[in-house]
Amino acid sequence: MTVKEASILIVDDDSHFRETLTDALSLRKLEVHSVTSGAEALKILETMTPSVMLLDVQLPDIHGFELCRILKRSQRLKNVPVVFLSARYTEPADRVEGLIAGADAYLSKPIGLEALWDEVRYLLDKSA
Repeated sequence: MTVKEASILIVDDDSHFRETLTDALSLRKLEVHSVTSGAEALKILETMTPSVMLLDVQLPDIHGFELCRILKRSQRLKNVPVVFLSARYTEPADRVEGLIAGADAYLSKPIGLEALWDEVRYLLDKSA
């Protein structure tokens, strides 16, 4: 899969953070979709299979770990790489729980856009 064929789903209730990520990843020629809640994520995932999903841990309606577990139980979505992004859940035990839930990576906010891009590119290359 080339970067131009890749799609990213951002699930984060922080509009400024979501817009910044959308703009930065769009500049990399990725197709970017973003939603603000777990319910919106589940709705859009009915019709799309993203190449990578960037998932906030603390969402307004469902915990990110639980949403990840739901995705990993889906035959169609279980292989979509998930990157957790969190400003609050940054302890080593939180990271372990996120990885056990099925995440491929766990990054703390604030995150540099280059570091995030490196992780996304690595996951895209790995799934190619």
